[in-house]
Amino acid sequence: MKSTQKLGGLAALYLAAAYLATIVLFLLVFDYMSITNALQKVELLAAQTSLFILSNLWAYVLFGLALVVLVLALYDRVKNETPNLARVTAVIGFIWATVLIASGLIANASIPLVLSVYPSDHSQAALTWSTLEVVSNGLGGTSGEILGGLMTLLVSIAGFKAARLPKALNVLGLLVGCIGIATTLPALTDFTGVFGISQMAWFVWLGIVLLRKNN
Repeated sequence: MKSTQKLGGLAALYLAAAYLATIVLFLLVFDYMSITNALQKVELLAAQTSLFILSNLWAYVLFGLALVVLVLALYDRVKNETPNLARVTAVIGFIWATVLIASGLIANASIPLVLSVYPSDHSQAALTWSTLEVVSNGLGGTSGEILGGLMTLLVSIAGFKAARLPKALNVLGLLVGCIGIATTLPALTDFTGVFGISQMAWFVWLGIVLLRKNN
């Protein structure tokens, strides 16, 4: 039990670190927010291919695998007090992990295809990337964080019921979860970034709690 909790704590800290690294990379290194069309994205992709592939691995594939570890640790923590809620939460967490892994793998599989077309047909490369990016982004949550928000919300409810997580952490989790769920509304999709930043703080706090020796 203690080893599972510690692994879950380390996984939560990795999730927070992956969030931070991705934010820094796309905002400060890639300056992705300033890119206005698909061709510019492909040009950046061609110039920073290795870094794009690496970022998809840490931000989606490894993120999803670490999430599985965290979900198992949280399940073990609250299953005795809230068995049904713990099972539902775990299923939602596993689904979230699966689609994130799929998002990263699809993105990385798309890169060689797009770059093979780019030298001879810039327009076709841009169109191909736009199409594949929609699929990858849809799985990755850019159109709304329903799965991540719901999992965070359910974990926090279970934490309250089981009294196995700090109340203040649960309050933060309820807020983060509601923000994530709200981003599925078209008018609130732009708040996806707020969800990511707030969940990053939740992951750090959760990781510290799970790593404590008195678990």
